[in-house]
Amino acid sequence: MRMLGVLGGMGPLASAEFMRQLTLLTPAARDQDHVPAVLWSDPRVPDRTEARVHGGEDPLPALLRGIRALEAAGCGAIAIPCNTAHGWYAQMQAATDRPILHIVDAAAAALRRLGITGPVGLMGTTGTLAMRLYQERLGVECLTPDAETQASLVMPAVALVKANRVAEAYAPLAEVARGLRARGAAAVVLGCTEIPLGIAAGPELEFPVVDTIAALALASIGWARAELAGAAPGS
Repeated sequence: MRMLGVLGGMGPLASAEFMRQLTLLTPAARDQDHVPAVLWSDPRVPDRTEARVHGGEDPLPALLRGIRALEAAGCGAIAIPCNTAHGWYAQMQAATDRPILHIVDAAAAALRRLGITGPVGLMGTTGTLAMRLYQERLGVECLTPDAETQASLVMPAVALVKANRVAEAYAPLAEVARGLRARGAAAVVLGCTEIPLGIAAGPELEFPVVDTIAALALASIGWARAELAGAAPGS
């Protein structure tokens, strides 16, 4: 089974949760059944929303530096447990011959497993929403928070998770998710890898949500299993 590369650190807690989900979701009876993986967790990557929305420092050089390191480690595919970083997906994929597993495609697969065809609520960073990463790729209608809700509830809650104040993020995130549900969302896509951490810190919501960390972990396991199935006998 070839090695999975994880381009992480955006943020570090989300990357750690991805590795936890990768382990828990793998059907395994022993250590050797798990997915070989290398985590490149570099929190020095410039802020992705700041770059896209406010003209901040370009994160692409740091992202490519991580990809080079994962290539050197022998990784056969790359997963990126950061939604907003996928705004640079085309440039990253063009710079490597390793497949980069797209987190929006993983979320779309999760919705298909749930039998949901839309509309769905979409929660994410301001950068992710502004780049329309989900709206143009997910394949279903997306309902998003208004600008005031985004600024007063979503982004402060994301910042709380990044500051390791995870429990405090639950109330504002749950309020936003319930608001999207009230507007007609059949499910809510947690399109920022900090958001599932905040949502998991309180009572389970009364409607379906798509945890994009778990969805990407499942996509990574699918890649690894396909690699194993395609290996030559005795390899």
